[in-house]
Parts: sequence; C-alpha cells; structure tokens
Amino acid sequence: MIALGIGCRRGVAKDEVLDIVREALVRVNLGGEAMALFSVEDKHSEAGLLAAAAELRLPLTFLPRAALQDVEAYIATPSPHAEAALGLASVSEAAALAGAGEGGVLILPRIAGDGVTCAAALGDER
Repeated sequence: MIALGIGCRRGVAKDEVLDIVREALVRVNLGGEAMALFSVEDKHSEAGLLAAAAELRLPLTFLPRAALQDVEAYIATPSPHAEAALGLASVSEAAALAGAGEGGVLILPRIAGDGVTCAAALGDER
C-alpha cells in the first residue's frame, strides 16, 4: 500500500493538492498498489484537501498528532513551519509513515508545491 502524506497551509485550493499528489504519483512509479491519503487531524476541515481526495477517489484519513510524533525519528526532511505551527517535525512525511503502518518505509521524501506538501511511504495494506 502506498500512503501519501499531505501537509498544507490553511485554505489551500483543491487544485494545489491535486497538482502535488499527481506529481508524487509520477515520481513513485506505481505498480498497482492500493493508495490512500493521510494528514494530521488538525486539517480535517480543509475544504481543498477534502475536495481533492474526493476527486482522486482516494480515502483520506486524519491521524492524531501523537501518531505523527511516534514516527518522527524516521522522517528525512524536518519542517520548521510544521514545528512552529503544530509542534511536529513534519506533517507530510510523518503522515505517510504513520499511514503506512508499522514497518512503513519512506519512498518519496517531502515535495512541496504552492502551500502544500506531499510524501509517500510504502507499507502493508491497511
């Protein structure tokens, strides 16, 4: 399973999320694996994120901050912005790793677009 972690600024547009997810999918070079989107629970009301998930027809799961903190030792690209705003070393990479489950491996470190970030991790199907 490919877990795509998404971080975004408040009020991000659907198209910005779509663009970064599509770029991540090109870079990951999928082989038919199941996919899902993950973010931190603080983003549960972001209309652009919700609309992008619906358009992509991918499940979107919001994880508690504690789940993201549990995998911080495995992130590759700490984010000063995420640290200042949420007290997390990363949103996109940590959400991808936490979403991938135990033993998940980061296969695409954070990439950034206009107000949105995305990372991918490979894990066992949830």
